[in-house]
Amino acid sequence: MALTGKKKFKLLDPMRDGKGVEKGEDTTPTLGRFFKLWGRKFWKLISLNLLMVVQVIPLLLIAWLYFAGPKVPTLYSPLYAPLLGAQTAAPTTVGMTLFNSAAGLMHQTPVFNSWANWVMGALVVIQLVTYGWQRTATTYILRNLVRGDGVFMFSDYFYAIRRNLKQGFVMGLIDCAALFALGFDLFYFLNAPTTGWNNVMYFMIFALVFIYGVMRFYTYLMMVTFDMKLSKIFKNALIFTVMGFKRNIMALLGMGTLTAFFAVLIIFFGRIIPAFFIIPFLCLLGFCGFMYTYAAYPVIEKYMIAPPPAKATVTTESEETPAGEE
Repeated sequence: MALTGKKKFKLLDPMRDGKGVEKGEDTTPTLGRFFKLWGRKFWKLISLNLLMVVQVIPLLLIAWLYFAGPKVPTLYSPLYAPLLGAQTAAPTTVGMTLFNSAAGLMHQTPVFNSWANWVMGALVVIQLVTYGWQRTATTYILRNLVRGDGVFMFSDYFYAIRRNLKQGFVMGLIDCAALFALGFDLFYFLNAPTTGWNNVMYFMIFALVFIYGVMRFYTYLMMVTFDMKLSKIFKNALIFTVMGFKRNIMALLGMGTLTAFFAVLIIFFGRIIPAFFIIPFLCLLGFCGFMYTYAAYPVIEKYMIAPPPAKATVTTESEETPAGEE
């Protein structure tokens, strides 16, 4: 008995493929082409975004545990100890007033070696171990969406992980270490005393953050496209950061504009419509990933995939074929 065709809910159908490239369609990676392709792959990006959110869930849980976990009141004022000593040696009314003021300045500090610390430690390990594989898989799908290839979400996701199992793991560890080091240095010099040297170091670290952030557009993308050593991947990524400067800036502007748009929605309308808090989790990572992949892949294709232009052949009279000869 033949089954009657019924329409399925298409948003999260992992076996549904999007509309392909039309015959004779101009595939030049222009801004107009971006919006056309983005609209065509809209629901695929929403589905992919749900997989990309998994990458940041451990970080969100760590942040929540840090602020909501066990706390202990900690004295904040450095005057507490001197005032306590002065009042113990020679109590005065003025000294007691200052002492009570200093004693009231407390802040809540997370309890060391509590259950929350152990859970946060476990989440950090999970993030380090799985991040490279997850980023590799989502980059593979984003590349196929940009190229207009057929995409089957879950099968492609795990295929990319199996194919780049070792290299994806190592790449993830390097990436996390670099992000932590750059973030720590940026935060340190941002809060360091204002001196000439500290200002120079701050701007140097800021420049490194910018450069490495753009390099990340290319590193995972080359890893899922070519069989290359990691050293060559990072070298090429640094070169493409310069050679694709215009496209990189456009991607950064697009990502910044989209993030600012969602921030404005949440700040001004989040209290009125709480659903606005959920919208970024449904599409922000997927849309931003599509932006930087669309910007980066044509640069890689131009310099590493497309064949070099053929040299023009100049024919002289002596090289021409005589009439009648074959």
